[in-house]
Amino acid sequence: MTPLTLPLTDEDILSRLRTILHDTFEIEPERVTPEAHLFEALDLDSIDAVDLAIQLQRMTGKRIKSEDFKSVRTVADVIAAVHTLLND
Repeated sequence: MTPLTLPLTDEDILSRLRTILHDTFEIEPERVTPEAHLFEALDLDSIDAVDLAIQLQRMTGKRIKSEDFKSVRTVADVIAAVHTLLND
């Protein structure tokens, strides 16, 4: 996967997340909405969250600090985290 280039909209990031979540965890793309809770609605666990963080690192080309990812709970939180990574 090629790293993202700026400028990106939330929809651009959401589209990439839908692909990642489908390819990595077999989650149907229509379930991946900004409001979707990663652990409750999408059935991810803590190990899946680590895998997702690795995928986001590949997507952005930047290293994610674990403390920056601990508060991520929803797809919207992931989108915000990607924006933060890309703007660092």
